[in-house]
Amino acid sequence: MSHEQSSQVVISHVTDGLKLADKHNLPKVIKDFISTHHGRGKTKFFYISWKNEHPGEEPDEELFTYPGPNPFTKEQAILMMADAVEAASRSLPEYTEESISNLVDKIIDSQVAEGYFKECPITFKDIAIIKSVFKEKLKIAYHTRISYPELKK
Repeated sequence: MSHEQSSQVVISHVTDGLKLADKHNLPKVIKDFISTHHGRGKTKFFYISWKNEHPGEEPDEELFTYPGPNPFTKEQAILMMADAVEAASRSLPEYTEESISNLVDKIIDSQVAEGYFKECPITFKDIAIIKSVFKEKLKIAYHTRISYPELKK
């Protein structure tokens, strides 16, 4: 499958989710969460892969872009951050306090830099608190335990 086709498959989870929400008469507020949880972001894996394979060419950006809109409430912004951080955390080669902290900062800072939160009333203080909470929750979720010793005979 091409990068464009793969991207469209991934993007379709938003439109499919909205169809299911309509089918089950979910309220507009829920549909808004579905449509904004990726905002107008890109399917970066496929977008970057395409750009790497086609140096000097420009892709059709829309083929790699979620339909959006970007979040327009603080709660939608938090969901977008949580979804991205949780997904990215699964790819960490090791779960240390430093790797988790760096990942959370990288993901959320890039979302801020890309302008995803310009339409919602979230503050820098809110974002700092959210980062802190995510780091603590991920450290708890991915903590490692020592292996218990076997009794020698």
